[in-house]
Amino acid sequence: MKYKYLAILAILCGIVYLPSSQAAGDDSSLKTLSLEEIVTLKKVKSAHMSPNADAIAYLLTVPRTLYEDDDGEAWVQLHVVDLKGNSRPYFSGKVAVSSVAWSTDGNTLYFVARRDTDAKYPDIFKMSLQGGEASVFYEGKSAIKAIYPSPDGATLAFLATDPKPAMDEELADKGFKALVYEESKQNTRVWMLDLNTGKALAHDLSGSASKLAWAPDGEHYAVALAPTPQVDDGYLARDVFIVNTEEASVRNQLGLVGKLGHFAWSPDGKRIAYIGAEDIHDPSPGRIYMKSSSGGERVDLVPGYDGQVEDFYWVDKDSLAYSSARGEWSELSRISLFEIESADVAPKAGPIYRSIDSNPGQRAIAAVADRPAHPPEVYLLKPGSNPRRLTDSNPFLADRLLGKQEAITYEARDGLQLGAVLIHPTSRRKDKRKPLIIFVHGGPEGHRSNGWLSNYSQPGQALAAQGYTVVYPNYRGSTARGVKFSKMGQHDYAAAEFNDLVDTKEYLVKEGLVDSDHTGISGGSYGGYASMWAASALSEHFAAAVAFVGISNQLSKFGTSDIPREMFNVHSRAWPWEDWMWMLERSPVFHADKTRTPLLILAGDKDPRVHPSQSMEMYRHVKLRTETPVRLVFYPGEQHGNKHTAAQFDYALRLERWMNYYLLGSGDSIPPYEIDHAARMKK
Repeated sequence: MKYKYLAILAILCGIVYLPSSQAAGDDSSLKTLSLEEIVTLKKVKSAHMSPNADAIAYLLTVPRTLYEDDDGEAWVQLHVVDLKGNSRPYFSGKVAVSSVAWSTDGNTLYFVARRDTDAKYPDIFKMSLQGGEASVFYEGKSAIKAIYPSPDGATLAFLATDPKPAMDEELADKGFKALVYEESKQNTRVWMLDLNTGKALAHDLSGSASKLAWAPDGEHYAVALAPTPQVDDGYLARDVFIVNTEEASVRNQLGLVGKLGHFAWSPDGKRIAYIGAEDIHDPSPGRIYMKSSSGGERVDLVPGYDGQVEDFYWVDKDSLAYSSARGEWSELSRISLFEIESADVAPKAGPIYRSIDSNPGQRAIAAVADRPAHPPEVYLLKPGSNPRRLTDSNPFLADRLLGKQEAITYEARDGLQLGAVLIHPTSRRKDKRKPLIIFVHGGPEGHRSNGWLSNYSQPGQALAAQGYTVVYPNYRGSTARGVKFSKMGQHDYAAAEFNDLVDTKEYLVKEGLVDSDHTGISGGSYGGYASMWAASALSEHFAAAVAFVGISNQLSKFGTSDIPREMFNVHSRAWPWEDWMWMLERSPVFHADKTRTPLLILAGDKDPRVHPSQSMEMYRHVKLRTETPVRLVFYPGEQHGNKHTAAQFDYALRLERWMNYYLLGSGDSIPPYEIDHAARMKK
């Protein structure tokens, strides 16, 4: 059998470059983008094409109003937009929608949400597409994670844990609330909700469920199960099981290996396609494979592809369409299951696709996409037509002056070709300094595309407005360059991968864009690790560093993280006890005495991924062994990244102040630790 990889970036959607509002970068009458505006941007989270291909339901995140709303995460609202761009809210205001699905006939929306912010668990709502009031169809008794209507429209599958005994809450009030680490966590189960009676029944399957897909005839479904609900198992030990719906019994399992992404049945029910890993050591699910639904050998549908497959849908029983990241750009491609052709020309324009959704036989595709000029919005894609943006969630952006943004390529010191996204300052500083800030992505199995990049922890456009050049490098170990490239940092912590960051700086210095002496660096998670390493082992190259939820000690991280097996398989490729000294030498705490770069460290105090003790260790080592300015900030209740709007804004202010103080100011001591939020609230 032959297989076909057809790059249809221009054919499927006729993509051409569309100038953005940033092209007006020399219009001094426009205001620049502020930190507060970046933190409070609305963003489309997901988009779902209706079965009738005449409307798109989408979830919109709406951050809380700073200094007015009570503390909390952004609201998530449900909206529907037709294919002409007419959008209306269906479930909006101060609500939290987590999952949405169309009924089989396309006339009803089911969604999981909290209307009452004090509600312990979300409910399943039902709402007619014609409007009216949303009604609670099923009252949640535990955390409902996702919903999946059956093909015949009679059943709604959902994923949730078992309800806790009522006595547990009463005992907790009396002080009996001990948690047994890892063992107390419940499996997520598959539930079947009868849409006629409203009764729900759990299927007794072994393992913890995370994703589900119905077979076209509804007699079976595929479900991703991990042996336990632990994150490590969710990363590396999930498999897809085929379950008989009526008997709730497993028919077979597919036998997958490594990390798993989206999966879906072919329209004839004979095959299952899935986004998965090449092997157990593949850092990210970025290949697209196919298997018979009864098992057998997997088939790689994009062998040797030097990109990262991110989403797909079945066009018909013999072909799929998928979106992928390749370098700093997005691709849309189509695969026929009976021929093979290769295409080597990577895209150099167009929106960056975050997800796509359609149904077999439909010509219209719903996409979530962004550009350098705006955050994720709903796009409509049709064969032979340019991508059409249907929503405008932040109309004020048209009146903001944005720095020119471009994808760049350059060479590392060993000759490896690297890519990055660069934001130019909106204007040069009068003092003629050319400061640079390097923002390092986490993972390192991640990448930055040439779309919207500014967020609370990496507010590139707000900093460009202050005269900074801002760069987001895709150093070795990043995705979107193929599996081989993404494995380049394995068992080589903090060596060539972080030298790539210095080489990014040196390239921009050589091009005359920045000053060598006024360079800052920042990042979160693995990017926080890079920032701590830059402040210590590579201190001579950086004048300021801000590390967020970062790794400081590779030895102790193994004993305090919730992903030790993932760390072993796709990062270290060695256990600490196999080479203690190597792992210690690749830790910033080992080099803390070399720290000459002022270092701001921030972390969530409930982080299970990179335990807050990692931040404490680096702070204490730098504080004891040097005279270099160092500060540690904890965010109460936050985990691996700040989710609450106020905490995000506070973070952005502290980042900005640290960089300004050491890159633009005198930098002769340390800035105040307080942020005067009271004064800001009175404005």
